[in-house]
Amino acid sequence: MTPSVRLQEMIRVIRSARTQGEERGIIQRECADIRAQFRQGDNGERSHSLAKLLYVHMLGYPAHFGQMECVRLIASPRYSEKRIGYLGAMMLLDEKQDASLLITNSIKNDLSHSSQYVQSLALCTLACMGSAEMCRDLAPEIERLLRASNSYIKKKATLCAVHIIKKVPELAELFTPSARTLLSEKNHGVLHGAVVLITELCKRNPDTLDQFRKAVPELVQIMKGLVTSSYSPEHNVAGISDPFLQVRILRLLRILGHNNDTASDAMNDLLAQVATNTDSSKTAGSAVLYETVLTIMDINSESGLRVLAVNILGRFLLNNDRNIRYISMTSLQKIVQTDHNAVQRHRGTIVDCLKDQDTSVKRRALELSLALVSAVNIRSMMKELLIFLSFCPPELRSQTASGIFNAAERYHQSFVLHIYLDVHLSQAGGDVRDETVPNLIQLITTASELHCYTVHKLYRALVKDIAQQSLVQVACWCIGEYGDLLLKGECEEIEPMQVTEDDVLDALETVLQSHMSSPATRGFALTATMKLSTRITDNVDRIRSIVSIYGSCIDLELQQRAVEYNALFKKYDHMRAAVLERMPVMDKNLPGHTNGDTPGEIKEPDTSKPKPVEAGLLSEPASQVCDLLDLLGGTDTPLQPSPAPTSTPTTTSSADLLDLLGGLEPTPGENIQYLTEVTPFDLFVLKDKHCCVYVHVVPTVSVYEKNGLSLKIQCDKQTETEVTVSLIASNSTQNDITNFTLQAAVPKSVQLQMKAPSGNVIPAHGLGQVTFMRIRVSYSNQGAMHQDTVLIDSFPSTACQPSISPL
Repeated sequence: MTPSVRLQEMIRVIRSARTQGEERGIIQRECADIRAQFRQGDNGERSHSLAKLLYVHMLGYPAHFGQMECVRLIASPRYSEKRIGYLGAMMLLDEKQDASLLITNSIKNDLSHSSQYVQSLALCTLACMGSAEMCRDLAPEIERLLRASNSYIKKKATLCAVHIIKKVPELAELFTPSARTLLSEKNHGVLHGAVVLITELCKRNPDTLDQFRKAVPELVQIMKGLVTSSYSPEHNVAGISDPFLQVRILRLLRILGHNNDTASDAMNDLLAQVATNTDSSKTAGSAVLYETVLTIMDINSESGLRVLAVNILGRFLLNNDRNIRYISMTSLQKIVQTDHNAVQRHRGTIVDCLKDQDTSVKRRALELSLALVSAVNIRSMMKELLIFLSFCPPELRSQTASGIFNAAERYHQSFVLHIYLDVHLSQAGGDVRDETVPNLIQLITTASELHCYTVHKLYRALVKDIAQQSLVQVACWCIGEYGDLLLKGECEEIEPMQVTEDDVLDALETVLQSHMSSPATRGFALTATMKLSTRITDNVDRIRSIVSIYGSCIDLELQQRAVEYNALFKKYDHMRAAVLERMPVMDKNLPGHTNGDTPGEIKEPDTSKPKPVEAGLLSEPASQVCDLLDLLGGTDTPLQPSPAPTSTPTTTSSADLLDLLGGLEPTPGENIQYLTEVTPFDLFVLKDKHCCVYVHVVPTVSVYEKNGLSLKIQCDKQTETEVTVSLIASNSTQNDITNFTLQAAVPKSVQLQMKAPSGNVIPAHGLGQVTFMRIRVSYSNQGAMHQDTVLIDSFPSTACQPSISPL
């Protein structure tokens, strides 16, 4: 290759290289020749050398050594060299390069050049890589060119102004007057640039948005002219007059009409005309219709117009182009909550899209189908979704199964259990999400009439396949709870199956010994085996043997369970039946619940009267309480006995369970104690597999009430050596309390560490609070200063007293 080779020849030689190494060698030699040409000065070949370097840059090779040559060529008086110089600047320079600052003066001079082509080169370069500093310096020149008579220059100046506004938003006001006048231009290029500029101005400044809403009638007239205009070869694209300008105008109208009734009313007729007269058989027409639909949905349009927009999206679902089907379903997904009935009309077409070959279309169709499920169509939609579940891609199975579960739970309680089981027993059993197992267990407990059907169905699935962990966990739980129904072999909803005790234990042992079972699954199986000890009669010794084996298991969870169950067999065998009785009905919607008088029934605590009770557990040796807690999983800190309560009983409990505490003879209901006056919301429940621990939390105590200011104190945390308290200040007056300060004093024997309050202004009407023992309070209310001192000589106890009830 000779040094004088032209660009076309260099391209041909590079393309003919057989290996990457050969290509690198050619480029290295050519780059060396280009450097030599740059060092020779003005020899007439600099522009050709820079053109070759730009091609090398396009191939991904270093070309930074040509940056200064771009600066030199831009300053050249020749147009041919300026053109290559500006092209090189746009490709090799950016706002982070110091060399970009060197061309600012050249651009400013060229913006005033007599040739429109030189001006356009400077405008394009500034719009492409102009930094914030360059934009500030040259913004007045761009604003001047917006008023030029040449449409070619105004079009490029408009787009350059958009770049300046993005870089320096505070310069937006400079271009606002000129932008409005550009809407009167007849040239489509200038109109397009003006619409883009106004759109950017409206996005940046709400005041400008209100100003340009007055231009809605003018934009409507421009749009009507495009829709009704006759054929124009210059602007026609597939039978649509300038679809690019139409799309831009529709986007601007969408911004102007958002949350504005006046602007929306002015464009309703236009949108109806565009929606009915635009041909959607070609891509250009579909693009205009799609923007029309988005505009209709985003403004305050009429209901009939919104139905028309949904019908257009429904037609898009029948289009052969997958991209159009995809964007149609994406748009329907956004509006299904607000226009549910209109979207429901196209449910059949949406369900058919589940069979599409494209995974993205399937995913969108699945999301939309799940959103369309209602109480009216639950059965038909579940049927379609279950069919889809059988052949859907693996990456969609989890989403499909979970969506089916959630929809069935929400709309059809009597149908939901069958849906759960059908999905679990399908191929998606191993792909359901984690929350599905507790949801299904909760559902099974509530469907008492289906317990027999459920246990038979799940047992058959367990015998057939133990690879699906979520299915195995639910099956083990159900067998443990309702194993007696399984052994009876009587079920009206399913073909009866005679199962022996050995068959059930063999199935559970298979789960325990399988390498496919996770530790959580083994835990379910071990608990189910233990629960069967109270439901069968002939194989209790075998169960005892199975449980004892896992007392030395390497998995700590299984080991702990086995040790506790062995303790039930040996030390507390007389309590085994009570502890392992059936779980009560679980209502996950309740904030808290207590055991009622009847096993399996949940009752809410009595909220009619708060029950003041002295804090404390039953006055028995702490070691007996610890024995019980150790049975539930161990305790690190021994409990200290407290004085016996002198309160009114609040709930009942099993005498057998209290006997587990060591032969106590309390009156019924003494096992749950309120610490002070509480509400039902102070109750929370700590649940294990076999027992519930109900804990009541101490409420806050009011220590100061004056001038509408209320101070409450609450204990957050207490240890042997320290106590953490919070002071909460609230304002019930009609005015904000300002300049709020708080000081605290304690005896010398106490060390106080006080954190700063969350603020010094307390909003009126109790809308906000300030969270912080003599205390000093000072504040200003309606201009009057207040100062007061309060002595706090007692704190509410933070001890949370537990009581235990069997499940």
